[in-house]
Amino acid sequence: MLNKKLKLILVSTPIGHLGSGKGGGVELTIVSLIKGLILLGHKIILIAPKGSKLPFESELLEIRLIDGVDQPSWQHQKKTDPVLIPSNSVLPKLWEDVIDIENESDAVINFAYDWLPLWLTKTQPKKIFHLISMGAESLIMKEIISEISQLYPFQLAFHTKKQSNDYTLKTDPIVVGNGFDMENYLFNENKNGPLGWAGRIAPEKGLEDAVKVANDLGEKLLVWGLIEDKEYASKIENSYTKEIIEWRGFLPTNKFQEQLGRCRALINTPKWNEAYGNVIVEAMACGVPVIAYDIGGPGELIEDGFNGFLVKPNDIEGLIKATKLISKIKRKNCRDWFEKNASHKVFAERVENWVNKGLYKKSLRTFKLN
Repeated sequence: MLNKKLKLILVSTPIGHLGSGKGGGVELTIVSLIKGLILLGHKIILIAPKGSKLPFESELLEIRLIDGVDQPSWQHQKKTDPVLIPSNSVLPKLWEDVIDIENESDAVINFAYDWLPLWLTKTQPKKIFHLISMGAESLIMKEIISEISQLYPFQLAFHTKKQSNDYTLKTDPIVVGNGFDMENYLFNENKNGPLGWAGRIAPEKGLEDAVKVANDLGEKLLVWGLIEDKEYASKIENSYTKEIIEWRGFLPTNKFQEQLGRCRALINTPKWNEAYGNVIVEAMACGVPVIAYDIGGPGELIEDGFNGFLVKPNDIEGLIKATKLISKIKRKNCRDWFEKNASHKVFAERVENWVNKGLYKKSLRTFKLN
């Protein structure tokens, strides 16, 4: 029964179309998982906002594009804010399409961190599975996720154990990690490159701390990512008398990994509970060791002293010290960790196992990343 080839409906993030960068790491998660599930022989129907594109085609893949207004992200709202659905929102339109065709599938997997699809879990005959992409950024989201855990504990999964700790769950969390296409990331042996930072340019990502490190060391910091908060970016840039930041923008994976792989280290400085840490794994896939705050997902991805260093949150001196020691990390360790724990094949197998066990109500256990 567990080896049955499934027909799955995957529902994309409503924050922006795939390829826009607005969906952050969720976009990469969706693309990697689809490729992995197809390799396992499953048929996929992807329902996504208009404009979405995938870097590959397959006879096992159907894409349905839905027009509508982007949904605001919970990251930019207060914890006590109510649910917001804009006029002509793409979010309910995505789920109207799901309801129209759900009988054609074995299950639905939701990637939106939003209230509506979680609530719909209680109303639809077809099982809806949710890969939760953030910590508890909203009280009402925390409530609905905890409620679904009480009613349908096998239909929730998380990227890391630390992320799941934000929620009140009925059972031990199902942790599936994340995955990336190994072919998209080339190992780079160069140990003498610049420092790098990558992510959405927004306050919760803590770019200013990495800039302080580069400034103290008298170096330039390469920065990749969508500038989501222009005022925040300008404030950081104007805080220094010389050009410390070299803005590289939001790049497609092939160009991003080529540039990232030349770095001697990636600095990761989140100010919030990171669910996982995609850029950390992308860096390690290229052989780049990572120096990160030990908060949320990064604490489960980095083995201190093996593939990078963990530093206490907001400890700038700790970041500087670790940066000076980064040559002690073997770059091959980083690539080996990636291949063992975060390939798209490994990720797809974890998700396949989760969905199968959820469909057939078999006992679950927490997957470990290493």
